[in-house]
Amino acid sequence: MSFPSEVIELIRKYAYINAYEHNGRAAAGPVLGKVLAERQDLRPRAKELAKLVASMVEEVNRKSFEEIKREVEEKYLEALAKRVEVEEKRLPPLPNVDMYKLVVTRFAPNPDAPLHLGSLRPLILSYEYAKMYKGRFILRFDDTDPKTKRPMPEAYDWIIEDMKWLGVEADEVVYQSDRLEIYYEKARELIERGGAYVCTCSQEGFKALRDSGKPCPCRALPVEEHLKRFDDMLSGLYEEKEAVVRVRTDLNHPDVSVREWVAFRIIDVDENPHPRVGSRFRVWPTYNFACAVDDYLLNVSHILRAKEHITNTLKQRYVYEHMGWRFPETIHFGRLKLANIILSKSLIRRGIAKGEFKGWEDPRLGTIRALRRRGILPETLRELMLHVGVKTSEASLSWENIYSANRKRLDPQANRYFYVSDPVTMVVEGVPKSYIATPPLHPDHPERGVRRIHVEAIGGEARVLVSRRDLELLARRRFVRLMALFNVEVKEVEESLVKAVYRGESVEEATKLKAPIVQWVPTKRNVEVEVVMPSAEEDKGKGEEALTSLNKGDIVQLVRFGFARLDDRKGDEEKGEKLVFYYAHE
Repeated sequence: MSFPSEVIELIRKYAYINAYEHNGRAAAGPVLGKVLAERQDLRPRAKELAKLVASMVEEVNRKSFEEIKREVEEKYLEALAKRVEVEEKRLPPLPNVDMYKLVVTRFAPNPDAPLHLGSLRPLILSYEYAKMYKGRFILRFDDTDPKTKRPMPEAYDWIIEDMKWLGVEADEVVYQSDRLEIYYEKARELIERGGAYVCTCSQEGFKALRDSGKPCPCRALPVEEHLKRFDDMLSGLYEEKEAVVRVRTDLNHPDVSVREWVAFRIIDVDENPHPRVGSRFRVWPTYNFACAVDDYLLNVSHILRAKEHITNTLKQRYVYEHMGWRFPETIHFGRLKLANIILSKSLIRRGIAKGEFKGWEDPRLGTIRALRRRGILPETLRELMLHVGVKTSEASLSWENIYSANRKRLDPQANRYFYVSDPVTMVVEGVPKSYIATPPLHPDHPERGVRRIHVEAIGGEARVLVSRRDLELLARRRFVRLMALFNVEVKEVEESLVKAVYRGESVEEATKLKAPIVQWVPTKRNVEVEVVMPSAEEDKGKGEEALTSLNKGDIVQLVRFGFARLDDRKGDEEKGEKLVFYYAHE
């Protein structure tokens, strides 16, 4: 028993939408799920329906992404828009909100590099929760390690710039490097309470005792001795590695890294001066001590952090217990796997030093600055982080996910322009007149107007530029339509020349013959274009003259090539202008 036509059309709709959302490759499972969700009466025939879905998905996947995109734009754009609206994620409520006068969240980056995709989840979630509860959001620079995680002076501003671009503005900005005296005061109080002590054991000797669950000799000394030792640390009587402040913990804690963890250490600031406070301080708090103290003093009510910080949470709880403080509500979300995205700060830093990367904005990187340069929208990144949310299970994010989400937002925004990569001249014979092509700036928004592209015909001959990547198509499909211009029949395809004959203006004939539609630019009135690809390689070609009206930062769709952001203008009156774009995705 066959299915009625409306069911077949429903399958077709969801197959095309799914393929559009996943770079031209639909999956049968999600398509079947959408169909059954809309037509629950078909559930008794699910097995039979699954075969039809698989067949339809296979058919759609044989099409090019451009064909899929055109089909979605023509028939299913409204359904796609409704689906995006329905599927917009809402964050679950925070725990124990009523126990706090005000919800206060914080984002605490180390300014040793600009933000990257791995930083984004705690940033966006912390900000959105503060906004949800009309609370406060704090940006706190955790910059108390001038040696191993030395802050970059420019990174402070970069992080604030990236946050502003993302639509995130802090109610307060705190620099931990300005708060050393506060940490010293709390360290003395912690020592007085018996919650910390100064250890002068060698690292090797302490490790052997710690691993066997035994106390070091320093632990039993009186409080007065530890206060004196702490003052001696501050005054310079101890050198680097000769003394540390340790927090008293369970000597038999199952995680040996938690046992008697280091709260303060001495750093040779003559050799490793801090970029903000220079050599003023010799004794620096570790991340966990400074973090614990500031979360308390800044009235942080809710901490949102990845599961990888569970050990840090355990360590910080000891400070709170010794000091008699109430620990903030802590939400540990699952790991976010970022597939094939370069995020390692040390790897990037080495690559920049060796000249392998062109700075922190290199298009191969997962830094926010690199994504911004390529034309990934801030709304896209916020949407993705909200979609992942605070779930405790592992989640993954890939370039394909980013591109799919970004395409949905860019497609209705970005105006269209012609660009031909590695151009080849096409000579068209039998052209009866000169033409002015008027392709729309956007096919779905006629109110935006058109571009005017002049093609001159002299003695019945017109010349345009086509992309070298289309030569194989032109050799195989002889009847083609030059987009928004006229039809041609290709007679000869050479390495540097295509010969063709004019075959009229009829769109109907081109449609009837299923003629491929090819973009082009005039041979004279054009502009030199360079597109920096995600691989950092440069694609060079020619673009239509209307591209010169764009402003830096504008994101457009280069027809049949992809979305790209105008990054720079080069050249002069003598050599002519060259536009440099950064490629986003198809």
